[in-house]
Amino acid sequence: MNDSLHYDYIIIGAGAAGLMLANAMGEDAFFKKKSILLLDKDDKKTNDRTWCFWERGAGQFEFLVSKKWHHIFFKGKQFSKRYNINPYCYKMIRGIDFYTALLQKIAKYPNVTFKKTAVTNVVDNGKVVTVTTATQTFVANKVCNSIFSYKMATHQKKYPVLQQHFLGWVVQTEKAVFDADQATYMDFSIPQQGNTRFMYVLPFSAKEALIEYTLFSTDLLPKDAYETALKDYLTNDLKCSAYTIKEKEIGSIPMTCYEFKEHHTKNLRYIGTAGGWAKPSTGYTFASTAQKIPILIAHIKSEKPLKSLRFKNRFWYYDLLFLDVLYKDNASGYHIFETLFKNRRPQLIFKFLDEKTRLWEDIKYIAGCPKKPFIQALFRRLFF
Repeated sequence: MNDSLHYDYIIIGAGAAGLMLANAMGEDAFFKKKSILLLDKDDKKTNDRTWCFWERGAGQFEFLVSKKWHHIFFKGKQFSKRYNINPYCYKMIRGIDFYTALLQKIAKYPNVTFKKTAVTNVVDNGKVVTVTTATQTFVANKVCNSIFSYKMATHQKKYPVLQQHFLGWVVQTEKAVFDADQATYMDFSIPQQGNTRFMYVLPFSAKEALIEYTLFSTDLLPKDAYETALKDYLTNDLKCSAYTIKEKEIGSIPMTCYEFKEHHTKNLRYIGTAGGWAKPSTGYTFASTAQKIPILIAHIKSEKPLKSLRFKNRFWYYDLLFLDVLYKDNASGYHIFETLFKNRRPQLIFKFLDEKTRLWEDIKYIAGCPKKPFIQALFRRLFF
């Protein structure tokens, strides 16, 4: 075996999880004499996504935040409110800014190599992991893989699998339309059509914003259905008929409590969305990934089998009941969120979704939700 094709660690995928992990390993003295290979089929030079999250104060990626909002707006069928979310801010990071900054940092680590190539196969034989690409074969002692396929989760029936799917436009309007300091977190006033559907609006200025048509459901829509909904919202809800589409983004994020543990092995660990790191009840992935990377780093340094790392906690059970409710009655989503925002402040909601609440706060949060569907979901899990 050519030594140049053997690495101590291989990271597959240069998305949020892969780049965070490669950077964390590059910064850590423990890995200074370890060879690390980062693989991705793309050179990461396009703005293919936007990450948003709420945060108190300045975080580790503050230097990449392109926009902040101090207010959010929730709109339901019967209840609407603008909230000051202090001490939180709602923050946005553009994909291209993240890729550029992290790849520049990684390029300075002499022991980390980035290669643009598509991975076709990954096999752990119990001693080493063989990674096959379109042009070469690499071997590593440990591999972290962020390549996700819905087949990883949909082969089973124990845990429901929903998708948070969306199509978004960055629009430039001729007249002032938006409140630049207010993010529309969820607007459920649009037709639900038997699903959980809402608009998500992130204004950059009074005349520019990212508007996304978002669904929590099992199946995707035809592309023109998303586009029609966006056009209708701009015209009818925002009273804006003159606009230019500057950018587009489309995506689908898994919402499931399936644990992905059967895919991990002694020397192979799935990370990011492929490892179940997307928050099951919301689809938020960036902040969740940032929280899990230090835990993964510590586990790798312990030299324990990669499959032995567990992230399951009591919030996993809360998320499971929520997804059970949405899976059984997908049209009920707007009522759940409307009831919650009517009864509870967003600061508690954010803290709970960050999994940082105490048990008494959990109870307070849960008491703010509709009771009947969750009690029924609990009984189904316990007795059926």
